[in-house]
Amino acid sequence: MMKNDTLHKVSHVLVLVGALNWGLVGAFNLNVVDLVLGSWPGLVRVVYVLVGLAAIAMLFGGCKDCKMKK
Repeated sequence: MMKNDTLHKVSHVLVLVGALNWGLVGAFNLNVVDLVLGSWPGLVRVVYVLVGLAAIAMLFGGCKDCKMKK
């Protein structure tokens, strides 16, 4: 249970980072991931792959273990 909870939280953070980055790219042509990690193109690519994998993880099972707080 703890492992799934951690994966769930990390997935949410990564998808949020990706969504905010794409929003800034669309609105202001500002790529924050590239701005912060641009001197390490390999690391930029890793971040993009991790964001994509996090989205897939959320799509195919991220919410079945979600507990809604009331």
